[in-house]
Amino acid sequence: MKPKVVITNWVHPGVIGFLSGACEVVPNKTREILSREEIVRLAKDTQAIMVFMPDYIDESFLDKCPSLKIVGAALKGYDNFDVNACTNRGIWFSIVPDLLTVPTAELAIGLLIGITRKMLQGDCSIRNRNFRGWRPVFYGSGLSGSTLGIPGMGSVGQAIAKRLSCFDMTIIYNDLIRLSEEKERALDLQYVSLGELLRKSDYVVPMVPLNNATKHLINSGAIAKMKQGSYLINACRGSVVDEMAVAAALETGHLAGYAADVFEMEDWALRDRSCSIPERLLNNMSQTLFTPHLGSAVDSARREISMEAARNQHYTRKHATHAGNDLASPRNMER
Repeated sequence: MKPKVVITNWVHPGVIGFLSGACEVVPNKTREILSREEIVRLAKDTQAIMVFMPDYIDESFLDKCPSLKIVGAALKGYDNFDVNACTNRGIWFSIVPDLLTVPTAELAIGLLIGITRKMLQGDCSIRNRNFRGWRPVFYGSGLSGSTLGIPGMGSVGQAIAKRLSCFDMTIIYNDLIRLSEEKERALDLQYVSLGELLRKSDYVVPMVPLNNATKHLINSGAIAKMKQGSYLINACRGSVVDEMAVAAALETGHLAGYAADVFEMEDWALRDRSCSIPERLLNNMSQTLFTPHLGSAVDSARREISMEAARNQHYTRKHATHAGNDLASPRNMER
């Protein structure tokens, strides 16, 4: 019998076709998110599962899916998945580290320009039939001559810096691991402490993974160090930012604007996470710009991400019997 693989979210037909040659594929043919209970029902006797951002795998899930041998994640950041639990059970866990970088960087820059140039308010004004030609309103802030700070200079942070290099900006960064001098020169970057970054930046764009050290990295204390009238853009993980602290800073005017593609309510692995976006943020139409986790939502990129996850599953199924379980270890997985 062919091994069974469950695909929890919609993927392009070509991905299903690729897996169908060697597997019994159980796809989600809708664009809706399956409940955890439905996924468990489908996966209780499966050997492999392809998972996505809305999914969450922990010990409880694995207890209910005893036949599971391979988890192929169609994503890069795996903070919603207990990789150690998979490793301890001999389950291989794979990610796709290199395919989300450029789309995420582009989206972050789009949010940056959108929030600072008041594009949402301008669009609403036109749709409300208020446009009668140019008026001296909706004045925002430009990028030229400003300073942008990036906490976290991994692949996405570097992609953002590379693309903003032609905007005549000063770009500063902080990271636990400093880039080489050669890389800093190539990207025209300045390394500073996190405190200095917060104090100097007109725009702060965190690009760190979510872990115990980075949860609420941007909290009320960090925001207090930021410039009066500065902007915060979050396209990494929702809980890197304390959303209630941001809401308060917007109301006092300390922050001029907040744009986000990710939200605390998405971080399923955090037991104390909020279950919804704060109303104080949703009701603040004049200082916020939100997108529904569109970081990798480029059709060609999503097709390749899902296909790479399928290839990982196919490769792992063929070679798992000839190697140990090191592939499932977090130390061998790239953020």
